[in-house]
Amino acid sequence: MGKAGAGTMTMTYERFDYLADAYGGDLRRWPEAEREAARALIAADPRAAALLREADGLDALLDAAPRPAPSHALREAVIASAAGAGLKARRRGAIGPLAWLSGAGWAAAACAGVVFGINLTSHMTADVQADAVLYQASLTSADDTEVLGG
Repeated sequence: MGKAGAGTMTMTYERFDYLADAYGGDLRRWPEAEREAARALIAADPRAAALLREADGLDALLDAAPRPAPSHALREAVIASAAGAGLKARRRGAIGPLAWLSGAGWAAAACAGVVFGINLTSHMTADVQADAVLYQASLTSADDTEVLGG
């Protein structure tokens, strides 16, 4: 893994892997200071190009995932739960209704995030299993290490 060019830094595969996990497969989303070194590593190391394609595939999967909005019933349940926990309205001049709704919005967003995460995980698991089956089916000769791992 040589130098990326005059005046630019050298990037390791491990750093590239970290940035691909953090910023995805589109180099335009990466920190500007890292892009040139990443391009140089992609040109020099086929593993980096493959890693970037994998990150791009995950980006596409995340972009295609539904974005559920919390229902009115969920929002009301969160507000009722907060009120049941002892949160009371304050006197005039303290925290107003806008601040209360903002907190309820955060709680509803957190609940929606949990639902989204569970839903996305099940889809991703199914995709990974399907990819593994297709890969194993494409093998022309069975190799114990390919099938059993190790």
